[in-house]
Amino acid sequence: MKLLPCSLIFAITAVVGCLAQAQTAVLPAGVTRVPVTFSGGHDTDRIDHGRPVILIGSALGVSAEVFRDAFSGVHPAGPGSGGPSREEAQANKKVLMAALGKYGITNDRLDEVSNFYRYPPGSRELWKHTPAVANALVKNGVVTGFEVVSGGAGYTTPPTVSVPGIAGVTAKVELAFGKKFETNGSVASIKLEPTK
Repeated sequence: MKLLPCSLIFAITAVVGCLAQAQTAVLPAGVTRVPVTFSGGHDTDRIDHGRPVILIGSALGVSAEVFRDAFSGVHPAGPGSGGPSREEAQANKKVLMAALGKYGITNDRLDEVSNFYRYPPGSRELWKHTPAVANALVKNGVVTGFEVVSGGAGYTTPPTVSVPGIAGVTAKVELAFGKKFETNGSVASIKLEPTK
């Protein structure tokens, strides 16, 4: 029998506890929870060629602009080339570390972040991500608000929110970015927008 480390047990307990707390909060009379559907939220800027620069920069503790500028001196291998040669990879790393080292980013952290958000370009696969979970609070067929159960991770742009069975709901999603992979690019809040 394999035992889980205490830190993992505590993390699982905390997540389950938070999920249970969000689901068991007492609602006003006549209000029900309806799970929402998230779509999209993984767009990237054309100049980044599919790289989730906002996630990479945030995980490194720098802005997307700083990482984008650092990466501008890199010469990545072309599609289908099997990757850069050893010499090309070393030259690219030297360029990145020259630009990012002054921000306290170590070679090990750059490798960790780069590997975490690596994905095969053109394959229609995404970098590592976790879908968010949220509920619409509904009274008499009208959405009165939202509750985020789990913010997920890996969103680069606010996803679209829809509520099954209720048309015309407009919501504004705010994302949170940071150094922790588990919460970088997570849904921080969902606000009901007035209908026009």
